[in-house]
Amino acid sequence: MSTAPKAQSPFKPARRIASLPVPATIAMAERVRQLRAEGRDVISLAIGQPDFPSPAVALEGAVREVREGHTGYPPLAGQKPLREAVQAKFRRDNGLDFPLAHIMVANGGKQLIFNAFMASVEDGDEIVVPAPYWVSYPLIAGMFGGKAVEVPCYEADGFRPRAEALRAAMNERTKWLVLNFPNNPTGAILERSDLEAIAAVLRDFPNVMVMSDEIYEHLTFDGRKPVSLLNVAPDLAGRVLIVNGVSKAYAMTGWRVGFAAGPEPLIKAMIRAQGNATSGICTLAQGGAQAALQSPMEGVERMRAVYQERRDKVVPRLRAMKGLSCAMPEGAFYAFPGMKALKGHLTAGGRTIDSDVAFTEALLEEAHLATVPGSAFGQADHFRLSFAASDKELEEACARLERFTASLRPASLRPASHQMPR
Repeated sequence: MSTAPKAQSPFKPARRIASLPVPATIAMAERVRQLRAEGRDVISLAIGQPDFPSPAVALEGAVREVREGHTGYPPLAGQKPLREAVQAKFRRDNGLDFPLAHIMVANGGKQLIFNAFMASVEDGDEIVVPAPYWVSYPLIAGMFGGKAVEVPCYEADGFRPRAEALRAAMNERTKWLVLNFPNNPTGAILERSDLEAIAAVLRDFPNVMVMSDEIYEHLTFDGRKPVSLLNVAPDLAGRVLIVNGVSKAYAMTGWRVGFAAGPEPLIKAMIRAQGNATSGICTLAQGGAQAALQSPMEGVERMRAVYQERRDKVVPRLRAMKGLSCAMPEGAFYAFPGMKALKGHLTAGGRTIDSDVAFTEALLEEAHLATVPGSAFGQADHFRLSFAASDKELEEACARLERFTASLRPASLRPASHQMPR
């Protein structure tokens, strides 16, 4: 039986999609799946995924939604009980009092960022982003014609942005300043003095909005407590959007529940954008998130303490490895080692380490350890690894990284090739 010829499709992707790369973290996760399917014993420290189960109270909250028949279309802004739980969370944890009309929920923090940029960014608008940054801020801004303006932060400064560097990056085209602290990928935290200096800059640029991504706020170490910009500068309340969610602190990544609080006009515009994209989010997930936010914080504290113990084991080992440096993470669950001293080296497999990308590719192919190159986060000559993994996995991962770095040799020591005489 003959088969019909394949029809030629007229489809061509829009420019905004054709030029849009796959986020490096997602690309690395896909490569790990491929290698594992081939039977390779790969350890992945590439994804920011808590290795704890979601809290039992969240599961019970989702079941309650089913039993009570809450399975219809939800309100676009989120179910009122969940928004009230978010409102109470801001009062309890941050000392901030938002009216319900200033609060919305979405399918994770990423959709909130997408909604905010969709609702506000015009062609040519600039978004100031301290680097290193989470990979998605520039990518999402670019989808709407925005241009990310990167402000380098340095290991010597603890990866904190200097206020004067932010000032130099701002102008009449600046629409947003993005702050993500505790930071992904470095774990850096802004002190009150840092925020006061940033607030002083913002007062000189009254048209600049601020996105404060505080998704890691509960995962901090050594007794540090992150401060929100609005705690330091309440006069900026009409310009600050706080993005948060239950993914990291409550180990609920797959539930896809994020929440935001900000000026009512912005929140209304973000809800309008969401209404024309995904509409409201799953009622079962909302019930689970509500229950988690209303539960005692003991479970979150236990996870935080485990992450700190892991950090305290992993970072000293990284610092002792050949050619690596590493700032001490103050929060989140990532380390961001520097590998500049290893550029120009050769691997045991003959690969040349000429960049952080080459380093992480060789580490994956030869040592079967997955990490993410720092250039994906706007900071070359580094790489990110997550310590949200079991102690056994972290022990083996460190051993593989130690063997890999120890095996590297300067390119000048490459064995000379011997040619037969002609």
